[in-house]
Amino acid sequence: MSIADNLKNIQDRIAAAAKRAGRDPSSIKLVVVTKTVDAERIREAVSAGAAILGENRVQEGKEKIEQLGKAASWHLIGRLQSNKAKYAVKLFELIHSVDSLALAQEIDRQAAKIGKVQDVLIEVSIAGEEQKAGVTIDETAALIRDAAKLANISIKGLMTIPPFLANPEEVRPYFRRLRELALIIAGKNLPNVSLQELSMGMSGDFETAVEEGATLVRVGTAIFGKRS
Repeated sequence: MSIADNLKNIQDRIAAAAKRAGRDPSSIKLVVVTKTVDAERIREAVSAGAAILGENRVQEGKEKIEQLGKAASWHLIGRLQSNKAKYAVKLFELIHSVDSLALAQEIDRQAAKIGKVQDVLIEVSIAGEEQKAGVTIDETAALIRDAAKLANISIKGLMTIPPFLANPEEVRPYFRRLRELALIIAGKNLPNVSLQELSMGMSGDFETAVEEGATLVRVGTAIFGKRS
């Protein structure tokens, strides 16, 4: 199947999952993950309707944006090191992976230099896996409260990467927990905080994520095929 066919298939499956959950399919945005994908194939995806492209690394994203321009909206979905924040704020519309106050402060500092308010998500380690990035569930509200005081970032929601499990049903509780956490924190009515976005779900489990409230799903392999 072509990239266009794969993209259509994913969009149809997102819509079906949304309907099963009684949700409006238009409330879910597909982030097409372009890690290791060459510019020509990304161009093909954009021509077929990919509106948001997700990159894992700042440098790789920079090279592709230089080739492709702003043909679509670019999101940074991978881990961000503080020393790359000055590039990230120039390149990406949304940064999914803020997991410390120090990183939020550096993004704020760099965004201020270019007169931008940078939209971000707070990455939460729902499973508490040590090898993965993300703030713990217990620390999330405090991080959001402190980061929300920064003038040049705007907190739009939460992101998580659950454990890699073959059965999507086993991942469901992690997605549900992120949605519940967002509701609890939203109930605190913190200024400068909007928790409308939930970035969760990838090629193997995005339908389950949609059923549990995802508004951004990150899909690469199911569109471009396995990475070499």
